[in-house]
Amino acid sequence: MAEIIKEKESQIPEFANVSLLNCIDLSSPDVQSSVSLLRQVCVDSGFFYVINHGIGEEFMDEVFSQSKRFFNLPKEDKMKLVRNEKNRGYTPLFDQSLDPANQIHGDYKEGYYIGLEVSEDQSDAQKPFYGPNRWPSEDILPRWRETMEKYYQGALEVARSVSRLIALALGLNINFFCQPGILGRSIATLKLLHYEDQISEPTNGIFGAGAHSDFGLITLLATDDNYGLQICKDKDAKPQIWEYVPPLKGSTLHRVLGNGQERYSIAFFVEPNHDCVVECLPTCQSEQNPPKFPPIRCEDYLLQRYKDTHADLITYK
Repeated sequence: MAEIIKEKESQIPEFANVSLLNCIDLSSPDVQSSVSLLRQVCVDSGFFYVINHGIGEEFMDEVFSQSKRFFNLPKEDKMKLVRNEKNRGYTPLFDQSLDPANQIHGDYKEGYYIGLEVSEDQSDAQKPFYGPNRWPSEDILPRWRETMEKYYQGALEVARSVSRLIALALGLNINFFCQPGILGRSIATLKLLHYEDQISEPTNGIFGAGAHSDFGLITLLATDDNYGLQICKDKDAKPQIWEYVPPLKGSTLHRVLGNGQERYSIAFFVEPNHDCVVECLPTCQSEQNPPKFPPIRCEDYLLQRYKDTHADLITYK
């Protein structure tokens, strides 16, 4: 997971474990050094900061401001835009449960999904995760759609830049992931997130977001200046060691702990296109190290993961 840098450092609980992540500078002319660093951080944790990514701080502030404006609307107004079968729209508290075996409710967060805008008269609109977005009225939230669509395109370009470094780190052609069959027509999803001022109680199964690894190729995450994100570098360790990721100015197991303060973040999930076969890359296997998992179509995998972690839509009817 890459964290887009927007925020300043905030207070982390005393005596807490803290993960010191490396920064990947997308403007660096020394590509080989960036590739080497990226390879190391992906082996270590899968998390890193992305700096000089081309999305201006002033614009990021505007995206967060517009996000807050939506979540500040009355509940009845938000529910008019509740998530549909294409996974577009508002997700209320507890809609998602990322670690059901260890949670007593769902996640203490509300969200808003935005995907690639595909009109209903296009053939692609028949595919899962593709279709028209659900947009708040311009009268209620002026420039909201414009802001989110602009950020969507900017984040997609950042993801493509990161994917090129990942390709080189894996010994592949620089544009391996950008080819039409992978990210050329990707399932990229923007999700606005709002965590309430609930204090998490891990021992009692109460989390802002339960422990999970993300579903796709790359996740870009922008957060405000409130701590809460934690990562676990070794999911098989007993006990697991969770480390806070400090906010910084400017797919590993992870979770979010509520700290008694409202918290906002913006996730951008980048998955391959529907028919892409997800399988072990040739540079990542050998006779001594064969693939651990069978191939699977991206669409099939995502449909199952969303079904496993989201409330049934009939709940909202």
